Amino acid sequence: MGSVPNPDSSVPAAPPPASAHAPARPDAAAPKAADKDTTAGVLFGIGAYGLWGLLPLYFFVLKPAGAVEIVANRVVWSLLFCALLVTVTRAWPALVTALRTRAVFGSLALAAFLIAVNWLTYTYGVTTNQAVETSLGYFINPLVSVLLGVFVLKEKLRPLQWAAVVIGFIAVGVLTYSYGKLPWIALTLAFSFGLYGFVKKRVGPRVDAVTSLSVETVVLAPFAAAAMVALGVSGAATLTTQGAGHFWLLLASGVITAVPLVFFGASARRLPMTTIGLLQYFAPVLQFIVALVVFREAMTTERWIGFGVVWVALLLLTVDMLRTARKNALARRRTPVQAAG
Repeated sequence: MGSVPNPDSSVPAAPPPASAHAPARPDAAAPKAADKDTTAGVLFGIGAYGLWGLLPLYFFVLKPAGAVEIVANRVVWSLLFCALLVTVTRAWPALVTALRTRAVFGSLALAAFLIAVNWLTYTYGVTTNQAVETSLGYFINPLVSVLLGVFVLKEKLRPLQWAAVVIGFIAVGVLTYSYGKLPWIALTLAFSFGLYGFVKKRVGPRVDAVTSLSVETVVLAPFAAAAMVALGVSGAATLTTQGAGHFWLLLASGVITAVPLVFFGASARRLPMTTIGLLQYFAPVLQFIVALVVFREAMTTERWIGFGVVWVALLLLTVDMLRTARKNALARRRTPVQAAG
């Protein structure tokens, strides 16, 4: 959730040859700086996906708060945290520009609706002991992104991508049989987050991660505040009824929501798309482990088979992604040589 870097930016242009009497180049330390930047990007990415992967533990300790109350608090307290971030980073002019630019604001308002659907579904799944299915949603999200490329962007799939999509449909069939119903939580998560990423990509680098999150939070805040008031009036709110620890944990939801998004933005600006694509599996793997080890959710033989089929599809997508990235890198390396020739 942040601007996605241009893959071409990860390969620097070849420097012109220096003469024997030329002074030492001032950019001699550039490779070391690039290595440090890549390391920082990986660490930021692990931090973002690691926090997202451990998020079910946070929702677990917030019980008896339900999905609506948790999401409403996330939005309201995120708004305050975003205001602090915007002030510290002096990004108020960028935020005002985004709010006034109709195309940007419209896209981010749509993104806000999609992420609200995603948050509500995810929180509902975790708080109703269906964390395994929520992890499935993020496992199949890359397959949904491929489908969006075909149907929305009219992209042509490569053979391995076609194979992954077909295997993904088989996996959904197996899991539908296992659950006795369509795994709607997983599918809602995958499609809402896939569409969210698509909308954010269309906004592009015009809006940084903090500004984007702030606009989305501004859009959702009135609905979240209304939900908190309604819960309070009906006596269903837990914010002030479960002790000081529960109160402060709910207030911390703003920080817990915003920090991984900022980490992701910092990672995306430093790493190529291929690396980001590999890091994204870190979150559902952690979610899956938490669901099995901590929450002790059941996994039948049919569900193991279904998950296994999904992982085969993801393996094919990963192989295709790495092969394509390697071909593109080789093509970029040949271009300066051909130009020099």
